[in-house]
Amino acid sequence: MSKEKQELKATESYKKKSAVKKATVLGIEKKKRPPLFAIVAICVLVASVTTYWFMTNQKKPGAVVDGTYSTNLTANQVVYPVSHFDDGNARHYEYKTKAFTIKYFIIKSSDGVIRAAFDACDVCWPAGKGYFQQDDVMVCRNCGRKFASVLVNEVKGGCNPAPLNRTLKGDQLIIQVKDILEGKRYFNFAGKV
Repeated sequence: MSKEKQELKATESYKKKSAVKKATVLGIEKKKRPPLFAIVAICVLVASVTTYWFMTNQKKPGAVVDGTYSTNLTANQVVYPVSHFDDGNARHYEYKTKAFTIKYFIIKSSDGVIRAAFDACDVCWPAGKGYFQQDDVMVCRNCGRKFASVLVNEVKGGCNPAPLNRTLKGDQLIIQVKDILEGKRYFNFAGKV
């Protein structure tokens, strides 16, 4: 190979390397991009999955859940299977509206009766603490008073859990939504300081 051809080849190689370096530094090098339809398909897939997830996992006003068990909720009533309370453990529920959340519990007392009460009372409701179960009694988280399970939904007023109407129909416990909404006064903390 002649000296001129070698110099020409070296110059061309230098120019190519120089152009690549310049493009890299300036960020103008040509990159291979995926086809447009692939990008569009991925975006549509992500949007579809996201929409489906939000629609199936969004809690709607009025949803009643205790974390592990959802109820059958209609526009007028909430229905629970009686067998859900056979173990005697109090189950706490929430009825959510856009403005407030009403909390209540259901327990099968030691005498075998399924009882329901708001998770509040006439005295301690402003504290917003409710009750917890300890053996066969419900205990106020605010003042510590204890209430026998057989008196829940029977004794009214004072520091007793405020009764919540319920009915038994076969193997179902039914609570009317209008009765749940009666508990609004115990859970509307808008004017509370």
